[in-house]
Amino acid sequence: MGTHILALDQGTTSSRAIVFDRNGRPVAQAQQEFDQIFPHPGHVEHDPDQIWQSQRQVAEDALRQAGVPAEQVAAIGVTNQRET
Repeated sequence: MGTHILALDQGTTSSRAIVFDRNGRPVAQAQQEFDQIFPHPGHVEHDPDQIWQSQRQVAEDALRQAGVPAEQVAAIGVTNQRET
């Protein structure tokens, strides 16, 4: 049975992961920025592969910092960019 929760936040400028213990306390976090692409004034784009890789990396980094193997993750919460 898992003992921790992994929260993944994929924002407009970076990806973040936070590991919480069974009492809801954050025990580790990691964040990584990714490129902003401005093809036209007022427009922004992102490379989906870069977003995917940054999410994978921050999840791995946060779990490693917490000393929690992936098998001990009971649940994963995911948030994504707010469409504006």
